[in-house]
Amino acid sequence: MNNGKAKRVFDFSLLNRVFSFAAPYKRYFYVSMFLTVMLALLSPVRPYLIQLTVDKYITNQWTQMLVIVSIIQIVMLLIETAVRFFFSYITNWLGQSVIKDLRVAVYRKVTRLNLSFFDKTPIGTLTTRTINDIEAINDIFSEGIISIVADVLMILAILGVMFFEDWRLTLISLSPFPVLILATYWFKEAVNKSFHRVRNAVAALNAFVQEHITGMLVVQAFSAENREFGKFRVINKDHRKANIDAIFAYSVFFPVVEIILAISLGLMVWWGANKVLNYEVTQGVMIAFIMYLNMLFRPLRILADKFNTLQMGMVASERVFKVLDSGEYMPDHGTHTATGMKGEIRFENVWFAYTDERYVLKDISFHAKAGQTIALVGHTGSGKTTIISILNRLYEIQKGRITIDGLPLQDYQLSELRSRVGVVLQDVFLFSGSIYDNITLRNPAISREQVEHAARLIGMHDFILQLPGGYDYPVMERGSTLSLGQRQLISFIRALLYDPAVLILDEATSSVDTESEQLIQHAIDKLIAGRTAIVIAHRLSTISKADQIIVLDKGEIREMGNHEELLRMEGYYHKLYTMQFQKTQSV
Repeated sequence: MNNGKAKRVFDFSLLNRVFSFAAPYKRYFYVSMFLTVMLALLSPVRPYLIQLTVDKYITNQWTQMLVIVSIIQIVMLLIETAVRFFFSYITNWLGQSVIKDLRVAVYRKVTRLNLSFFDKTPIGTLTTRTINDIEAINDIFSEGIISIVADVLMILAILGVMFFEDWRLTLISLSPFPVLILATYWFKEAVNKSFHRVRNAVAALNAFVQEHITGMLVVQAFSAENREFGKFRVINKDHRKANIDAIFAYSVFFPVVEIILAISLGLMVWWGANKVLNYEVTQGVMIAFIMYLNMLFRPLRILADKFNTLQMGMVASERVFKVLDSGEYMPDHGTHTATGMKGEIRFENVWFAYTDERYVLKDISFHAKAGQTIALVGHTGSGKTTIISILNRLYEIQKGRITIDGLPLQDYQLSELRSRVGVVLQDVFLFSGSIYDNITLRNPAISREQVEHAARLIGMHDFILQLPGGYDYPVMERGSTLSLGQRQLISFIRALLYDPAVLILDEATSSVDTESEQLIQHAIDKLIAGRTAIVIAHRLSTISKADQIIVLDKGEIREMGNHEELLRMEGYYHKLYTMQFQKTQSV
């Protein structure tokens, strides 16, 4: 982050936006501000009572008043302690409540962002925004603006009392303050730069670790542990250096504050002692001033640190609000439900690019009647998966029009559209939880009987019952305890269960053995009856039965027709068939 941006400490519009999340808890905010004022007013009371005790009651030997004042001192101490407790508790409670709501808002936003946003944003960075940065916003309340206001009011109250008691003694005591101001400014700038570097390093660490743990199979398979470990050491070293620079600033600043306090006390004693001897200043005032100075320096020691904490909270909030303000979400203005969807699909001159105008689909047009099976064929990168990604609006097209049952996709409610378009992907993702949870995606409206019925259609019911716990068998992260074929079959049960009007099969049988493929093929035959199906597959058993085969190359449609028609044309499909399918046919 550039320095100009780093020095923009009080972006009041940003601060106001953070505090807007505290609106539901404004009563607690007002209470915390009231306690802030109380703390400022209570702070000078005890030193003043001690001054009164020394100058009047001890000097005049008023024993009874000594007892009364001592009791008052204890009561005041208890009151101040109680006020501090409630102030600390309420401000922290307020901060935690705000970040709870903010984290919910961010997570809700993340779940609605376009997939294109995730294509260019590291997952570790989003994790940092959702967890670390939002946690830093809590400091705006617990250690930031409210705490700073409390400290400033306390300082002003103490200074007011000191000047009222003896303005000359106050000026002598505060004469080293210019040095303290310079030291505080240096400390603020040094720690601020370090904290920015720490934040960036934490984001880099999170992104690196998340990516490499997810891809550990590749790292180990290619014996790249040492190379990747070397990269990690560099990032970790940057993180350490940023923290050490901050530690150095703390190590210098706090001793300097102690030295300045000692000088202030020394000057006060030196000047005040002469005045006491000449009866110009009382002993009680001297004792009270020692307490005032200690109370004055206590918030000053940490005020710069709190200021940096506030600034880091502001930087974190700016990053979080960038996610909240991202326009890369799928607009959902549709009003039509998908109830009764038949599944007639029409692509009309569709163009699509993931970035800029580098189109991966170019002028795609085809028509699938309700109940037809459409096969997409082509080399890797020809645009097959892209077509099915835009069909359920995972991405938004740039040109053209896609309709289902004559309605543009944008006219459907997004959740309704996706609930009627079932997807079985080649790369199956399973969540931590039971097999039952992964099949239903924790939808309470789906009964166990429905799950078991769908599993029987696939032929997976008996296999699942053989597992420890059956449908409650725990699936580890990404389904690591199941084979690739088993994960594929579970995802197929998931698609069957939602009874879609349109079924998308993206290489659905590419990762299973012959026996499993036969199970899936049997279920496919039942499932696609009366449904529109779009199939991406290399296996002839699926392709040859399609009502229409669309041959893609470099994002363009080369040929269309059924299996026999395309073979007779002896064109692009015939070439692909000869290269890829002839071996399958001979088996």
